Amino acid sequence: MFQKLVAIEPVSLIPSAEKDLYRYAHEVVLYPDIPGSDDEIVRRIGDADAVLVSYTSRIGAAVMERCPNIRYIGMCCSLYSEESANVDIAFARSRGIKVLGIRDYGDRGVVEYVLHELTGLLHGFGMPMLRDEPVEITGLKVGIVGLGVSGRMIADALAFLGAEVSYYSRSRKPDAEAAGMQYKPLVQLLRDSEVVFTCLNKNVLLLGREEFAELGQGKVLFNTSIGPGFDHAALEDWLKLPGNHFFCDTRAAAGPVPEGFFLQENVHCANVSSGRTKQAFVLLSQKVLANLDAALAE
Repeated sequence: MFQKLVAIEPVSLIPSAEKDLYRYAHEVVLYPDIPGSDDEIVRRIGDADAVLVSYTSRIGAAVMERCPNIRYIGMCCSLYSEESANVDIAFARSRGIKVLGIRDYGDRGVVEYVLHELTGLLHGFGMPMLRDEPVEITGLKVGIVGLGVSGRMIADALAFLGAEVSYYSRSRKPDAEAAGMQYKPLVQLLRDSEVVFTCLNKNVLLLGREEFAELGQGKVLFNTSIGPGFDHAALEDWLKLPGNHFFCDTRAAAGPVPEGFFLQENVHCANVSSGRTKQAFVLLSQKVLANLDAALAE
């Protein structure tokens, strides 16, 4: 067992999982708010040897240097790569601190968000209709940029409803191609698709001015990534073209856009994280506890 486990901020565990934390440490401290500074994070960690953190705070080298007892940091949020993590994993490794994160816990909610918004646009349910008459997803030319877990789930859902799905990814996906999805270079995908979904890792920016020029007008862009997968200024200019629409569930997914951006008729933002559902919190909790088991097993 750990001697002391501290969650430095709300980490979205369900109540039963919070109780289970006492199986992993002699002392457990759960803070109900987000720390405002590194000094406050250091104060909260104190002499703890295990720390839990969500996506709203960062544990960098300066914090770890001042908390020498830490031997485990559990990220209760998505860990896609060391570069995009809110924990300095390389420094932690140099200090012998184990860092484990989770992923793929809120994807079903994202798929439901996509289907809700896309059918609304195609049929004119509660928003301007994309074409002159209602159209179905059947036959819709869809491009998926980034065919990871969530991208593939969106692709599968739309393909089931009859969309013609193509994808661009860093590596070819033979299983997707066997299911009828066509690989295309990014530029060709943007030209050919009526609706494009960016499903990228955090801090991966693929769409700049040249790419938006290829995407053209009368198109729809969904960003389901944690952050923007594009140059925000290029996005703003693209939205001035006739018939273009942009969708995101949270405002952070649009990047540092100017005041008034979300008031535009062709910008659609629910301003709520579609992946934060009851079921997602259950799965998140299971994965956080499994990582604690793995850390103690070593």
